[in-house]
Amino acid sequence: MQTITPQELKQRLENGEKLDIIDVREHEEVAMGIIPGAVHIPLMEIPERLSDIPQNGETILVCRSGNRSGRAYEYLAAQGLTGLKNMSGGMLAWEQL
Repeated sequence: MQTITPQELKQRLENGEKLDIIDVREHEEVAMGIIPGAVHIPLMEIPERLSDIPQNGETILVCRSGNRSGRAYEYLAAQGLTGLKNMSGGMLAWEQL
């Protein structure tokens, strides 16, 4: 599983990179804050919203701690998607920046 640290992600966003970020947390979690530019697709909705996820290029997956986004990574990889990265530590680590 490829990962990206919150620090690396933040630096890339600050450098103006346009990144595909998918936040797989639940609605009430996202209501408390989301990474700018991220698309919210709750983990349980991923199978029916597969077409909303970029099929090629880099896609960064985010959740609260890195566990659910890791499950999303495994599912999407099994569907043939490549270029996936899981943000280590999730939003708990992001909020510490």
